[in-house]
Amino acid sequence: MLEFRRVVKHYAIGNEVVRAVDGVSLEVDAGELVALYGPSGSGKSTLLGIAAAILAPDSGEVCVNGRDITRLSARAAADYRMRELGFIAQSIELLEGASVVTNAALKLYGMGMRVGPANRRVAKMLEAVGLGHRLKHRPHELSMGERQRVMIVRALSTEPRIVLADEPTGALDSERTIEVLELLRGVTSDRGIATLLVTHDPQAVAYADRQYTLRDGALAEGSQPAVPARTAP
Repeated sequence: MLEFRRVVKHYAIGNEVVRAVDGVSLEVDAGELVALYGPSGSGKSTLLGIAAAILAPDSGEVCVNGRDITRLSARAAADYRMRELGFIAQSIELLEGASVVTNAALKLYGMGMRVGPANRRVAKMLEAVGLGHRLKHRPHELSMGERQRVMIVRALSTEPRIVLADEPTGALDSERTIEVLELLRGVTSDRGIATLLVTHDPQAVAYADRQYTLRDGALAEGSQPAVPARTAP
C-alpha cells in the first residue's frame, strides 16, 4: 500500500512561495489504480517525485507497506526505486540500437541479474502484452503504443509493489491511449500493485478505481473532471 500523510512541499521563488504540495493525504491500496487529475503546474509531478524518494518533503510521510520512504538514506532510496518501485514516464526512453528484449530488461541488468534469466523473464511479459512477435525488433520499428508497452514491461520487470505513472499516455493518440490504459489497469489488478496515475487527460481518469483532482498543491474533494464512459476491457 502507498500512503501519503499530510505531505507538504513548498518552493520559494523570489518573494513568493509556491505551494507545490500542500498537506496531501492519500491512500492507494494493493490492486487499485488511483488517478490524480490536474493541469500542468498543479503539483502532480512534485508529488510523484516525493513518492519515488527523489524529492524530500518539507513535512509529512510517504509510507510503502508501513515504511516511511522519505527517511531513507541515498543508497536505500536508490534500492527502493530499483527493486520496489515501477516508474512509467511520458517520455519514452529506449536505446535505439538495442532490441525490445534488451530495452525491457535494462532494470533487471541493473539489479545484477544475468542476461539469460533477465531476457527470459521479460520475454514472457512482452508476449503477455502482445509483443511476442517484436522481441528482436528495434525501437524505430515500433509504434508509439508498442514503445510505451515496452516501458511498462521494464517498469514491471522487477515485480514492484508500487507503480507511479506520470502522464504515460501524453504522447499517444486516442486508440493507443486506450490500449495502454487497459494494460495498466489489468496488470494493477492481476498483480496486486498499488498504482498512482497522474494525468491531465480526462480519458485516462476514466480507467481508475478512484479519482482525485489536485489544485494548487491540494486535493480538491469531490472535484473530478468530466470523463467519457469507460469501455469494457
